[in-house]
Amino acid sequence: MDKLLNVSGSPHVHSGESVKKIMWSVVLALVPAFLVSVFYFGLPVLILTVVSVGCCVLFEYLIQRFLMKVEPSINDGSAVVTGMLLAFNVPANLPIWMIVVGAIVAIGIAKMSFGGLGRNIFNPALVARVFMLIAFPVAMTTWPVATPVWGFADAVTGPTPLGLLKEGATVAGAMGDAHMPSYVNMLVGQMGGSFGEVSAIALLIGAAFLMWKRIISWHIPVAFLLTVFVFAGIFWLIDPTHYANPFFHLLTGGLILGAFFMATDMVTSPVSNRGMLVFGCGCGLLTIIIRLFGAYPEGVSFSILIMNSLVPLINKGFKPKTYAK
Repeated sequence: MDKLLNVSGSPHVHSGESVKKIMWSVVLALVPAFLVSVFYFGLPVLILTVVSVGCCVLFEYLIQRFLMKVEPSINDGSAVVTGMLLAFNVPANLPIWMIVVGAIVAIGIAKMSFGGLGRNIFNPALVARVFMLIAFPVAMTTWPVATPVWGFADAVTGPTPLGLLKEGATVAGAMGDAHMPSYVNMLVGQMGGSFGEVSAIALLIGAAFLMWKRIISWHIPVAFLLTVFVFAGIFWLIDPTHYANPFFHLLTGGLILGAFFMATDMVTSPVSNRGMLVFGCGCGLLTIIIRLFGAYPEGVSFSILIMNSLVPLINKGFKPKTYAK
């Protein structure tokens, strides 16, 4: 009996990847967007990011060490990723104590209460973002103007492109507003919004790196973005005076950040390729419904969290084929 062969659970194929390597690769992929944010919003971006990351790592260590009584796993980089994504989802002028509260919610409630990395059902950074949006609505929707600064950003605030669109009586009126950025500015990041989501080009550079490293696949981002593009395009063709063109929706808000860096979270997304496509389409459809018909101008965070809750059903309905069948 002592010589029985004990076979562990699948998978049995080993690779050079590890949780630590994957997480630090994600951190590296976020650096371009971080640098652009520092360029446009100044030192507050650096301060908020450092505080967010530091608090997420600290709270995870304290919870594991003193409450869960397990070996702390802060070296795997997952808390750093959560801290960066949380910071990327807030305005650059957010009071520091609020980001500390957000870190407590992200780590203590959304992650560790489920057992830690690999067991949480919702993306921790998005849970914290939505909590802060409800708890601190004024601070979370007061956006500093994006202008190249060296030091602390100016106290001048302005609207986001989606906010202008939601408040405008017509699309033409919103697009003609002096605060509406051009499409070039939307690409490079000179517009209002959460500081980590403003630069489409910087985010796409990081996303390309993750896809090159095969850390994420194309299924969720492409399905997400294509669904938003198609449905936004349908409504735009029906009534271009009340609905913006699909390119506007692709470049504004947190769509690119959400599609490539949060919806693709391995823990909270489906395991099969078909399931990923369904997940991405669901995120895109919910996003455009909230943007066009909801009271809130943005819908990326809510759509991803709603689809996170449906992942067990998606996994059950789109199981990979069993070997030899």
